[in-house]
Amino acid sequence: MIHLGLIGYPLGHSLSPRIHSAALRACGLVGDYSLFPIQPDDKEGLKDLLARVCSSEITGLNVTIPHKQNVIPLLDVLTETAEAVGAVNTIYLRNNKLIGDNTDAPGFLAGLRKFLAEFPSPVRAEQSRGVEEGIKVKGKKALVLGAGGSARAIVYALLKDGWNVILAARRFEQAQQLVDLFTNHQLQIADFTLSNIELSHIALIVNTTPVGMSPNTDRSPWPENLLFPQYSAIYDLVYNPGETRLVKEARAQGLSAITGLGMLIEQAALAFELWTGRQVSREIMLSEVEGS
Repeated sequence: MIHLGLIGYPLGHSLSPRIHSAALRACGLVGDYSLFPIQPDDKEGLKDLLARVCSSEITGLNVTIPHKQNVIPLLDVLTETAEAVGAVNTIYLRNNKLIGDNTDAPGFLAGLRKFLAEFPSPVRAEQSRGVEEGIKVKGKKALVLGAGGSARAIVYALLKDGWNVILAARRFEQAQQLVDLFTNHQLQIADFTLSNIELSHIALIVNTTPVGMSPNTDRSPWPENLLFPQYSAIYDLVYNPGETRLVKEARAQGLSAITGLGMLIEQAALAFELWTGRQVSREIMLSEVEGS
C-alpha cells in the first residue's frame, strides 16, 4: 500500500489528491494521497509527519507554502536542485536517509518549453510574430513577478535555460535575497510598478505571486492601465481559476498566455516517479483536473 500526501497550510484548494489518485489508478497501484495541513509555526507537526516517512508508514510527501524551506533542517540530504533553489517540494526515503528534492524547477521548465513551442499568438497572422519569433527578436529576456518561495524555483529554471531575468517585487529585501542566492548570475531588480525597466525588451512574463488566486479572482499582479509588451508570452503560476485575470487581460491584448496548470502536472509527474519508480501519462493527470 502506497501512502502519499501534501504538507502545507492552507490546503483546501489543492488539486494534488485528484492528480495523484489518477496516477495510482493508471499504474495499477494500490494507495492513497492525503492532505496534511500543518500551520506555519507547528515544528512538532512537521517532525512527526517526517518521522512517518522515515518509518516507511508514508511513502512520500509533497511540500507547499509555507513549509518549502521549513522542512530543510529536518532532512538528511538535499538534491542538487533543491540545494540550488533553497526550497523543497518533494520528500522521500532512500537508503534510510530522508531526501529533499525540488520538482518545481524542472516541472516549470518542461511546461514552459511546451507552451513556447505549441502556442502561437492568437492575434491576426499579419500582426503576430508568434511566441518563438518574439523571443528571436527580443532575446531570452524574462520578467518574474514576485520573489517568494515559488520565484526561487522559477528563477533557477530560467537561468539554467539561458534566460536573462529581471525580478519585480514589492519587497526589495526579499528580491535582494533571491539575487544573493544566485551570485553567479546577473539578476536585475525592478520596482513593482515596472517604471524603471524597458518593457518592450521583455519576451516572457512569469507571475509567481498568489495574486489573482481564487477566491480573489478580480485581482491581477500586473500594474493597472499598463499595456503588456508586444509579442510577449505570459505564464501565470496561479491555476485556480482556470483563467486568471492576468491571463484573460493578456489574451484580450492578443498575447499567448497560460496558467500554471501545466507546471502543476509536470512537477507532480516527476514527484510520482521519484516515489514509485513509475512514469505516468501527463494527459491522464491533466484530464482528471482540467476544467476544475
